[in-house]
Amino acid sequence: MAVSQEDFPARKRRPALEAFVSPNFSNQKLLQSLFLLSQEISSLQPLRILLRKSSASIIRKSRMISVLFEELVRSPPVSAFPPSATLCFEELYIVLQRIKVLLEDCSTCSKMWLLMQVPSISSSFHQLMMELSTLLDIFPARELNLNEDVEELLDLIKKQCSQNAAEFGDTNDENLRIDVLKMLEDIKREIVPDNSKLSEIFERLSLSDSTSCSSEIENLEDEIQNQNDDKSKADVIALIGLVRYAKCVLYGASTPRITTRRQKSASEVSFPADFRCPISLDLMRDPVVVSTGQTYDRPSISAWVESGHATCPKTGQPLSHTQLIPNLALKNLIAMWCRDQRIPFESTEDSVKPNGVVLNKTALEAIKMTVTFLVNKLTASQTSEVNNRLVHELRVLAKTDSDSRTCIAEAGALPLLVKFLGSDNPSLQINAVTTILNLSILEANKTRIMETDGVLNGVIEVLRSGATWEAKGNAAATVFSLTGVHAYRKRLGKKTRVVKALLDLARSGPTNSKRDAMMAILNLAGDREGVGKLIEGGVVEVIGEVMDSMVEEAVAVLEVVVKRGGLIAISAVYHGSIVKKLTNVLRDGSDRARESAAATLVIICRKGGSEMVAELAAITGIERVVWEMMGMGTGRARRKATTLLRILRRWAAGLIGEHFSNQHSTTVNMNSTRIVLPA
Repeated sequence: MAVSQEDFPARKRRPALEAFVSPNFSNQKLLQSLFLLSQEISSLQPLRILLRKSSASIIRKSRMISVLFEELVRSPPVSAFPPSATLCFEELYIVLQRIKVLLEDCSTCSKMWLLMQVPSISSSFHQLMMELSTLLDIFPARELNLNEDVEELLDLIKKQCSQNAAEFGDTNDENLRIDVLKMLEDIKREIVPDNSKLSEIFERLSLSDSTSCSSEIENLEDEIQNQNDDKSKADVIALIGLVRYAKCVLYGASTPRITTRRQKSASEVSFPADFRCPISLDLMRDPVVVSTGQTYDRPSISAWVESGHATCPKTGQPLSHTQLIPNLALKNLIAMWCRDQRIPFESTEDSVKPNGVVLNKTALEAIKMTVTFLVNKLTASQTSEVNNRLVHELRVLAKTDSDSRTCIAEAGALPLLVKFLGSDNPSLQINAVTTILNLSILEANKTRIMETDGVLNGVIEVLRSGATWEAKGNAAATVFSLTGVHAYRKRLGKKTRVVKALLDLARSGPTNSKRDAMMAILNLAGDREGVGKLIEGGVVEVIGEVMDSMVEEAVAVLEVVVKRGGLIAISAVYHGSIVKKLTNVLRDGSDRARESAAATLVIICRKGGSEMVAELAAITGIERVVWEMMGMGTGRARRKATTLLRILRRWAAGLIGEHFSNQHSTTVNMNSTRIVLPA
């Protein structure tokens, strides 16, 4: 990282207030507004750590200006300002507004980012003071008939503003900035920072404990959204890497906060299920629609397709093409929700690497150093509490981006995590299994997890008998992630204890854990042999138990089970009521649930013969429901609804016999009449 101001360009700022005065805006209101604004600035506190001299100087002068306008407000009202006076006051308002915005931005932003901006912000303070001085020089004192005391105050303010040049800039700030940039440059060259120098820098920035460092990381993550280009964002990520490394080395790993996998680390807010990617189970940042009509996060589905899959992960349907269509409506909804929840919409990973732009070497080396430190600490004998903090740091790091996941796995963290999967400390167990879950998002790490001794068995044991529902749910999510690879899906589907544990969790767990289990079951059902194991384990009964509370997941699993030969088992359990249940979903379910229900009914009618068709046709208002779906459903739902309507019409015409062949084109022979039903 070069030592230059351009590496850290100024953030996107709120627009300054432009001409605010309407033609009917009275003179007194104008003066009152100037007085109130200057008072607001006067009430602000000078910056405590960086830019103290600049901020204190400009606040002090604003305080004197507020006294000036207070005197003007108290004076007898002026009937009419000359145009020059009005223009001067309007310009003063704009300059004061810019001063206020600059002070507020500096007081709330990241300290590291502020340090990198010291030269440009000092220049901004200087420029604003010069503009203020110029406006005071042309202040219409004579036109306002100022008394002697006010004129003396005005002269004093002018004199102080004209002397501001020497007051701006602080060599201590600049020296500290150079020290940090040099340290970043050393990290880029793979030189481990000197701990004493690192400690000195962080003490000077008042980042003196793990908590303050964690807050600083969150502020830097927010700052990413204010940067204009990929290089600037990557440079801020480098600062995050430095702070994270210092936090671990200087103050030890922080005490884990009670959060769940689907929560923003700085918040207790869980996001709506429809905003979650079915593959990664995380908030979608770039939702796209595949040919089957299902929506996924672009990075997740792209990795799925690039690894050789030709089917939809959720439905198991073949992908007619691999074009990914942006789901802009959903993306806008997610963005609005994120703004309401004060959650940055762009993820760190996606915003830094939107088009394959990699992290700069400084950021990458900072990640490697942090991972190496944490892994080395874990190899030493530590208390359960210390290990919990270390593993929690790995968990957070594994969630950030693919580079971090690669570094953690290559550093040998997986064998170390195995021993914590069976820990008596529930928090440590959760952090260990969730770290493995986060690592599994990376395709290459799936193989490492499956091949590293003890990791898969450890995850399965957590799934079966984890200390908390959260641990079990995250173990189920790990199984779901691993089944994204066809060979691993077949391998896991053969394990009776995996199937039983998933079904038990789906049956009795809380909502989030049930959903994790159902998504893993759905993937296992994509394999015909896996469906057999699931049916033996009681998946049909489980579907019935969760149908009311988790309609989308239940119907999606049902569709795949029926398609893979489970109709007989389903008929035996539901005794003819399955068609009615699916029809209720067609009426009242979500778009996704209705789509799966329609597809399942088509399969049932084809495989179940005239008995199933008769049951469907006997339901009151079924044609109207199907007609509505043809006009309002997803693309796939409309196609399935069209097929259903054709089946119902031919049944009504007496053209459907006892048998439907299970082919893409179905031939029915009745009274020497030959009918071909397209799929």
